[in-house]
Amino acid sequence: MMLNNDKKIWLSSPHMGGSELKYIQQAFDENWIAPLGPNVHGFEQDLEDFLQSDCHVAVLSSGTAALHLALIMMGVEKGDYVVCQSLTFSASANPIIYTGAIPLFVDSERETWNLCPVAVEEAIEFGISQGKKPKAIIAVSLYGMPYKVEEIRAISKKYDIPIIEDSAESLGSAYKDQKCGTFGDMAVISFNGNKIITTSGGGALITKDIAFKKKAVFLSTQAKDDAPHYEHTHIGYNYRMSNVCAGIGRGQMEVLEDRIAKRRANHRFYVDIFSELPEIEVHTEPHSDYFSNHWLTAICLKPNSKVSTETIRMNFLEQNIETRPIWKPMHLQPVFRDLPYFGGKVAQELFEQGLCLPSGSNLTEEDRAEIGKVIHKLFQIS
Repeated sequence: MMLNNDKKIWLSSPHMGGSELKYIQQAFDENWIAPLGPNVHGFEQDLEDFLQSDCHVAVLSSGTAALHLALIMMGVEKGDYVVCQSLTFSASANPIIYTGAIPLFVDSERETWNLCPVAVEEAIEFGISQGKKPKAIIAVSLYGMPYKVEEIRAISKKYDIPIIEDSAESLGSAYKDQKCGTFGDMAVISFNGNKIITTSGGGALITKDIAFKKKAVFLSTQAKDDAPHYEHTHIGYNYRMSNVCAGIGRGQMEVLEDRIAKRRANHRFYVDIFSELPEIEVHTEPHSDYFSNHWLTAICLKPNSKVSTETIRMNFLEQNIETRPIWKPMHLQPVFRDLPYFGGKVAQELFEQGLCLPSGSNLTEEDRAEIGKVIHKLFQIS
């Protein structure tokens, strides 16, 4: 395949702000290279100040680690059921398996592409019929789009099942002016290299109960009891974020609002360019209650589209521009295909008809011009 553009345009690459080095240098100068240190506590405070809602944050080695600890602290054990969105990245489901529990995968609804409330109730009723009411609901805000917060909260209260909010992709998104990551009984954020801000790797657990934060920190540092020797009464994990990585996070927090604005500007660029193509739908907020950081802008092809998502992907690839299919639903994955699934085919259809487009906050005007050329040529827009 001939690549006609020497520069690669990535789907979502890291974007440093410049001040990260200040915090990293401080860690070196003060010899805070060990897992704990001022940057860890400072990064947690920065996140708490941003999220508000009287929440408490524990920064960890990954969003996956945060989700694993959340499940443990909610008492999820071997053989338990956990309701989980199917249209998501595997990291939303894998920690359920770590605990020995069983995911009950559920379909999406069309407006937000997140948990279908009807399917969630079907999954819960199935669990109850088996004598095992699910221990938790994992609610994902996919690609930065908040899930149907009020509907899922009502189901949570009806059945007395806690919500773990998977906000790995939605730092800075909001519903009715309240930040994502503050709706669930616990929540997780990811700072992986492709996220809206990054610590290289890394994640955070968010809770409104300080006791849960303290327990998360305890478990994430190998569950060392308070004793002069190494005493252990619980199984622990090496999940705490390092002081150096937290320094990157502190610098990234200084540019978070700018990164959100840039991603949303990319989304507006795609809305504008596809407005001439009724067969293409750009995934956007259902109404003004929703505010998405548009971590990734995704499109969905309607049945009357004259091209396929694969054709679009390959045309971009020929110009050295990265795009990627929508997440393949978990219930269609070989590793999970024998597990229970509830709902219809919305998630499957979104996977088959959807495509994620370059959305990084470091996209330049030149990058967008190259993207526009591909779209105009492919769809023969004048």
